[in-house]
Amino acid sequence: MEIEQNVWGFTPEGEAIIIYTMTNSKGSSVRISNIGAGIVSVIIPDRNGNLDDVALGYGRPEDYFGDGPCMGKTPGRYANRIALGKFWLDGKEYHLAQNNGPNHLHGGPNGFANKLWTGRVETDRVVFNLVSPDGDEKYPGEVVAEVVYDWNDENELEITYYAKTSAPTIINLTNHAYFNLRGESTGSKAMLEQKLQLNASHYLATDATQIPTEISPVEGTPMDFTKPKSLGKDIDADFEALKIGHGYDHCWVVDKWEKGKLCDVGTLEDEVSGRRMIIKSTQPGVQVYTGNWLQGAPLSKEKKEYENRDGVAIECQAFPDSPNHEQFPSTVLRPEELYQQTIIYRFETDK
Repeated sequence: MEIEQNVWGFTPEGEAIIIYTMTNSKGSSVRISNIGAGIVSVIIPDRNGNLDDVALGYGRPEDYFGDGPCMGKTPGRYANRIALGKFWLDGKEYHLAQNNGPNHLHGGPNGFANKLWTGRVETDRVVFNLVSPDGDEKYPGEVVAEVVYDWNDENELEITYYAKTSAPTIINLTNHAYFNLRGESTGSKAMLEQKLQLNASHYLATDATQIPTEISPVEGTPMDFTKPKSLGKDIDADFEALKIGHGYDHCWVVDKWEKGKLCDVGTLEDEVSGRRMIIKSTQPGVQVYTGNWLQGAPLSKEKKEYENRDGVAIECQAFPDSPNHEQFPSTVLRPEELYQQTIIYRFETDK
């Protein structure tokens, strides 16, 4: 494994923005940066051995700060939504920023995704650290978070999250990369032709503001991906959940999930290029977001404008609004505990 480390730019305060390029023995590579501990590119072969970038991203490092799509980054402290920006913990109510309509989203406007993390190379991996002080975005407790990227010769990208806290808090970390397995510049038509399969027989139905209301079966609905189905097949169906999300922007419940166990989440496949992405995770849910609001995002790496649905984010995570649902797996972290979660994206071809 070869890892290069380069200065990509500087923040307005003069801090260095670093980009790390991890290249395996087959010539496939992953580029990550210390802005939000995020993925910038994933360059892998198609069935004929042609390399292409399958992760959406921006051309300028400064565009990664404060962007709406949260492109490739690590949202936190709490990825996804918290209803009305409120939750109770140990008898105390906390009020967070309402930055997504009436709700709190991705840890707030100055959450983990918009911070400059401290990065380092450890032999064949890249590790990012962040200290989030007590009261950061109005969350309790000082949290020390770590994101570890491993990339191997089997084109397997493993992301491991760790966190410790000085006081009881809530936490939910994931990666918000957008993928298009035909190539990041091939557009929405290519993305919508790609087939998704999820090991999930239930999803979280939501209210009009995308806060979960109940766990619902996917059978007989456009939300059913238990067998491979193109993302575009039912995306515009006359179905309330799809109207609310303007397409897919929902959390599915991973079948046979057990705390701390690495589970098979699903597969994304592009028949034209022959590329396939296999997803595994220790998280109970997976948010699938078909980039329904990508239009207006910063210019791509090729200086092109992104359009809606040019890429799909498959975010393994805890359930949205878990602190307000006792029946959901807990997202509470206490000082004596270690938060640890893993996501694996394995890239293969059909040849």
